[in-house]
Amino acid sequence: MTLDWFKLDGKVALVTGSSRGLGAAIAVALAEAGAQVALHGSASVPDVVVKRVARAGAEPLVLHGDVRDAAMCRTLVEQVVQHFGTIDILVNNAGTIRRAPAAIHSEEDWRTVIDTNLSSVFHMTQAAGRHMLERGSGKIINIASLLTFQGGINVPSYAAAKGGVGQLTKAFANEWAAKGVNVNAIAPGYMETDNTEALRKDAARSRQILERIPAGRWGRPDDVAGAAVFLASRASDYIHGHVLVVDGGWLAR
Repeated sequence: MTLDWFKLDGKVALVTGSSRGLGAAIAVALAEAGAQVALHGSASVPDVVVKRVARAGAEPLVLHGDVRDAAMCRTLVEQVVQHFGTIDILVNNAGTIRRAPAAIHSEEDWRTVIDTNLSSVFHMTQAAGRHMLERGSGKIINIASLLTFQGGINVPSYAAAKGGVGQLTKAFANEWAAKGVNVNAIAPGYMETDNTEALRKDAARSRQILERIPAGRWGRPDDVAGAAVFLASRASDYIHGHVLVVDGGWLAR
């Protein structure tokens, strides 16, 4: 049956940055589709998120660590493998944003964003990919952005990082597609998350954004969940190196 292609029964997933927002919604959706899920937060994962995953039928593994540290990225993957025996799905969602005009964008902000949003994607993918390559199967989903395609305003480090995520997605896919490992990305549009709180509180900027979105509303974390399940499932087995835009039509304008 076609709907069976979307089931994730018996699969093991790790979602970085799943303590809230998009990551939490994706983790819950993967669990509801049948996967065992490892949740990750830099410091903690709220009980409410853990309980939502548990209610979906999974027994979540809760992990903590700073993904800016390459050794920690490897440790997170190894903890998942040691606990569940394997890793089938990796969602590279952990991220941050720093807003400041390019002329005064600090070196600290640059390094923090690049290390969190881009370098971690490389290190996590490399670590998980080694296990997947040995087995000849796996799904890696990177969280890109509209700024994978556009430059944005006052977010040069974020734009650079998300542009890099798009290119890394293609680079890994080129090497691993023939080896049974799918590497793709999701580019969310303007979502109601912590990262966009400043924009949503700016009445003028929020109005400008809404006027350009054909769907007429900001996206919600659940809007990304279905795309993640699709890219994690066998329904996407012939999709490699693709950046799936979930933006309410923003880029179509």
